[in-house]
Amino acid sequence: TRYRDELCCFNDDIQGTAAVTVGSLLAACRAKQQTLSEQTIVFVGAGSAGCGIAEQIVSQMMTEGTSEMDARKRIFMIDRPGLLTQSLPGLPAFQQKLAQLDLVCATWNISGINANLAEVIDNAKPTVLIGVSGQAGIFTEAIIKSMYSHCPKPIIFPLSNPSKQIEAHPQEIIEWTEGNALIATGSPFTPIVYEGSFYPIAQCNNSYIFPGLGLAVVAAGIERITDDMLMTASEVLAEASPMTTPGNQELLPPLVDSATLSKKIAFEVAKLAQQKKLAPEMTDSALLQAIEDNFWLPRYREYQRVNV
Repeated sequence: TRYRDELCCFNDDIQGTAAVTVGSLLAACRAKQQTLSEQTIVFVGAGSAGCGIAEQIVSQMMTEGTSEMDARKRIFMIDRPGLLTQSLPGLPAFQQKLAQLDLVCATWNISGINANLAEVIDNAKPTVLIGVSGQAGIFTEAIIKSMYSHCPKPIIFPLSNPSKQIEAHPQEIIEWTEGNALIATGSPFTPIVYEGSFYPIAQCNNSYIFPGLGLAVVAAGIERITDDMLMTASEVLAEASPMTTPGNQELLPPLVDSATLSKKIAFEVAKLAQQKKLAPEMTDSALLQAIEDNFWLPRYREYQRVNV
């Protein structure tokens, strides 16, 4: 954020991760015929990535008509001390903004000063669980089943990678929720088979977002990248979800089809930049042509070894 108003730049680890996660959440919510603002969300891991995702969720909820205060009340951040609350001393500024109101937790029955993950699940009753902790296996069978007991279609995103650090394996999550969880992971996983049904596992990968964003900047001459451009990219990703087709179990489109998605993201982001006077005006046809002209395809010549 230090140079965002001076240079055309963005932080892919924070903003790109947030954009692809919000896009995936929007797709999952729509598969449930709900909005993001209706969800109660628990994060395990409150570092820069987790807090970046949470802030983007707050912004998205506000675009849906939720007040900032009400949006923040729906998000519970868990880190090493347990649940982050406003009375917890020594929190850095980026965590303080997301620390939960003590009043919200005042009536909870907890064993210590700060609620642990199991206690947050029992009391907050989340509909979304996101892992960015790097703690392998922290989403235990008891945790997932507790969540499932009050949420018949839980959204569970164990996003830590590599796969050896994932909070829970998708196979386990599918089994513990009887095939009802909507899952996205940070690492690639092969589809899961459970009781004769086929469950593709979406990979919540930044490569869904940053190529289209960069293409928009180059093709349209965008001066600055703003938060609403990232939310636009999230929206395009959500609209591309195969789950919008009845009977389709894929949360996100295949990464091998990302070229088409990147062009759509580039177009919509560029149109928004033009509206915000952050890019020169051009017709839609000219913009589409500029996107095609600046789109690089990795075509390599075939080589044949010869003796010299």
